[in-house]
Amino acid sequence: MTQALLHTPSGTRQGFLASLRLNLRIIGALMMREGSTRYGHENLGFFWVMGEPLVLTSGVMGLWTLTGATHGHSVGVVPFALTGYTMLTLWRHQTNKAVHAIRHNSGLLFHRNVRVLDVMLARGLLEFVGILAAFFIAWTPLALLGLVDPMTDPLLALTAYVLHAWFAFSFGCIIAALSEMWAPMEQFIQPILYLTLPLTGAFSMAAWLPQRWRELLLYSPIANTQEMFRAGIFPPDTVTYYYPTYVVICALVTTAIAFPLVQYSQRHVSFS
Repeated sequence: MTQALLHTPSGTRQGFLASLRLNLRIIGALMMREGSTRYGHENLGFFWVMGEPLVLTSGVMGLWTLTGATHGHSVGVVPFALTGYTMLTLWRHQTNKAVHAIRHNSGLLFHRNVRVLDVMLARGLLEFVGILAAFFIAWTPLALLGLVDPMTDPLLALTAYVLHAWFAFSFGCIIAALSEMWAPMEQFIQPILYLTLPLTGAFSMAAWLPQRWRELLLYSPIANTQEMFRAGIFPPDTVTYYYPTYVVICALVTTAIAFPLVQYSQRHVSFS
């Protein structure tokens, strides 16, 4: 094994707009590469960016409906499952797939304009777009058939989704960096994510919990974004609890930790 030497290339400085256009082209190309690498060109190919979360979410909704499962509250099972599993899928994809993400894409770092953060952003945006598209593909026919109510506040729901994706992305970057710096991280991340499932807010709304447990749940940023997402989608009389300012602060803190940590972790990337 030889240690990878990842140098910052020297050259003429570009203006901000020129650099921004270049970075957008790079991230777009990396997104297409990631999609084709992950899902291939044959059969449904890139559709599975949307199809994978869509099948999971639709399967859970169908199972709950067919078995007559209920959570014992007035919120319908279908919208409850769809909103819960959409946000849960985004969280799990952004974190689970971050393990060794830098190492698996290390070959790209020899290209002069590609940085580790470009790779991570491309992966995060691919998940962001795919899961959001899957949500609307599932929601639209249900709304047209009258199986779910119209969205109360689409802008609020979209804001919640963006905040959720931001926090999940920055947390995933931390996992990606730590998995390069500390080998056992790969074995620990799966049990940790399973143990934190109750903190996602996907399986219960804050209003259904006793006050003490509700307060503890809302220390979780992703539970706040889940509540905020449902507040934008469920009928206006649905009681929700969320603190968007708290989520922004948490996302800023994790981002401030993640970006320098990702840069530092490059020293531990090796090639065979």
